[in-house]
Amino acid sequence: MTTTVLSVRVSQEERAILEAASEQAHTSLSEFVRRKAVDAAESDMLERRIVTIPAKDWEAFEAWSSEPAREIPAIKELAARKPTWQR
Repeated sequence: MTTTVLSVRVSQEERAILEAASEQAHTSLSEFVRRKAVDAAESDMLERRIVTIPAKDWEAFEAWSSEPAREIPAIKELAARKPTWQR
C-alpha cells in the first residue's frame, strides 16, 4: 500500500486529548487519527441524502430500478433470524 502524508493543525488541547485517546487504544497517534478520520469519512459518505446519477447513466439506472425484485436467500435467512438480544 502506498501512503501519503496528510498534515493537520490542532491546538495543544486537541493534541493532548488525541494523544490520551491513542494511548488508551494502544496505538500510535498517527494511526489513531488516521483510523478515526477514515471511519468518520466513511460514515459521512454512507449518510449522504442526495445521490447524483450522471445523465449518461440515467437510462441504465431506470432499467435497473424497473426490474422486478429478486429474492436473495441470504437476506431472507437473515431477516428470519431473531435478534441477538432476543435469543
